[in-house]
Amino acid sequence: MYTAETKQQIKITKIVTKQKKVKYKQFIPLYLMAVPALIYLFVNNYMPLYGMKLAFTELDYSKGVFNGDFVGLDNFKFLFSTSDAWIMIRNTVLYNLLFIVSGIGFGLTVALLFNEILNKTARKIYQSATLIPYVISMVIVSYLGFAFLSNETGFINNSILKPLGIDAISWYQEPKYWPIILLFIHTWHGIGYSLLMYTARIVSIPREYYEAAEIDGATKWQQIKYITLPSLKTVILLLTMLMVGRMFNSDFGLFYQIPMNSGALYNVTTTIDTYSFRALMKLGDITMASATGVFQSLVGFILLISANAVVRKFSKDDKLF
Repeated sequence: MYTAETKQQIKITKIVTKQKKVKYKQFIPLYLMAVPALIYLFVNNYMPLYGMKLAFTELDYSKGVFNGDFVGLDNFKFLFSTSDAWIMIRNTVLYNLLFIVSGIGFGLTVALLFNEILNKTARKIYQSATLIPYVISMVIVSYLGFAFLSNETGFINNSILKPLGIDAISWYQEPKYWPIILLFIHTWHGIGYSLLMYTARIVSIPREYYEAAEIDGATKWQQIKYITLPSLKTVILLLTMLMVGRMFNSDFGLFYQIPMNSGALYNVTTTIDTYSFRALMKLGDITMASATGVFQSLVGFILLISANAVVRKFSKDDKLF
């Protein structure tokens, strides 16, 4: 026989269970909406993990693509045994460091300026204008760049340098200009995404904070320094950690398509990704390309864990995990 207290506890448990079932039913449409994204995530991110096996085997089509002999770390040697190893690692790391600094700096600046626009129609127009480049393919961007940088018909040579009496520049033969060109294109291409991330956080800051600051006589810069920037700290750290995790990856389209694969620019445009692609096209060895991907993923994972550990040490509330 159950006591009155036990019966009451059983009754409460049944009510709670019933409420949970009702709650789950309410979210069924949302779960169904998530199914396509989960399928894409599985196909695009998890199924290829089996291909990591290729990084440790010898390519032998007679045995099947995935049935080659185990060779350990031999496929990784081509990344470091070449004379270009230092160049591609240097370019990959330094460009990413530059992109992190410029991305945060320009992204914050544009977001803060955008926050000062009070007209809703103007805000929508400016936000759309800055986001459009982000959704444009790098192939299209490369042709836009060619329209500006072409030696014979480019806008810069014909419409700017020539009227000023300056000799035309062979942009695709001059490596010294390309770090700046790549930085400009990368910033222009990604500024819309940064603006979206920062603006999403800025609009959630209660307006009462700014109104109170104005009553106290705070200037715009003081409002930014003591209200906006501290509120953006979590977003800044999150984006920085994600970019640090991709330190050994590069935007293939930016470094391959934009310079038009010009051999004269290899010294400043060769990254791990472009080098691996050229090696794949030349040698046709997919195991080496797979080894490159495994190397980048492993190093990226270590860097992400390290960056998160540093953030966790100084600001536990802003850590990823």
